[in-house]
Amino acid sequence: MLYLKGLVVELGGRTIIKGVDLSLGDGELALLLGPNGSGKSTLLHAIVGDPRYRVASGSIVFEGKELTGLKMEERVRLGLGLSFQFPPRLKGIRLRHLMLRILEKRGLRGTEAEDALEEYSRLLRMESLLDKDFNVGFSGGEAKRAELMLTLAQKPRLLLLDEPDSGVDVENLGVIGPAILHYVSSNGGAAILITHTGYIARHVKASGAYVLLDGRIVCSGNPEEIVSNIMQHGFEACEECRRARR
Repeated sequence: MLYLKGLVVELGGRTIIKGVDLSLGDGELALLLGPNGSGKSTLLHAIVGDPRYRVASGSIVFEGKELTGLKMEERVRLGLGLSFQFPPRLKGIRLRHLMLRILEKRGLRGTEAEDALEEYSRLLRMESLLDKDFNVGFSGGEAKRAELMLTLAQKPRLLLLDEPDSGVDVENLGVIGPAILHYVSSNGGAAILITHTGYIARHVKASGAYVLLDGRIVCSGNPEEIVSNIMQHGFEACEECRRARR
C-alpha cells in the first residue's frame, strides 16, 4: 500500500528526514516511535503533502502511484487521512455539523448520513458531545476521540495518526485503540501511529514498529519487543544500536 524509498524531507531549508525507507501493506498497522524532535510528525506531514515540507529526494508511493508532486488535496482524495497531534478549537462549529459536512462530501445524505454519524459516534463514544462546539471544553481524551472520528468519517485507506495517546488517560485509550483496529480490519486499510510513550501499543495489535532518531530509521521489527526495550532502557538503547551498526 505505502512504500517510502530514500525519503529526504526539508523544513525551512533544514533537512529533517534523512533517507527513510518504509513499507506498509494492506491491513497492517505500524508504530512509529522516537523522542521529541526526531522527525516523526514531519514524516507524516510529508506523506500527506503538507506544503510546508519539501521532499528533496526519494519517493512516496501509495497504491502504486507516486505522490511526490501531488498536492495535499489530491492525496486526500486518493485515500490518505491525517489526524493531528493538537486538534484546533472551533468555537461556534458543532461536532455534529462537521461530521455531516464530511459525510456529505462522501455522498451520504439524509438517513444514510445520520446512520453513519450514529455508527462513528458509537464507535468512539461521542454521542454526548455531538452538539458541542468542536474541541471547546473537551478533555484531552475527548479531543483525540473527536479528531479521530472526523478522520475516520473521511474513510481513508491509509490512516496517519500523530500521537493518538498523547495526553490521553487509560479509559480513553481503551476506546481509541479498539476503534483504530476495528476501522483498519473492517475497511481493509492500514495505519501508521506515531507514539512518544508507547502506551497505545497496549491497545492495538501492531504488525510492526519503526524507531526514528535524528531523521533516520535506526531499527524496526517486532512491536512488542521494541516497545518493551524502549520502556526499560529508553531511546538511548536504540542510539547504541545505531552506533553499533556504523
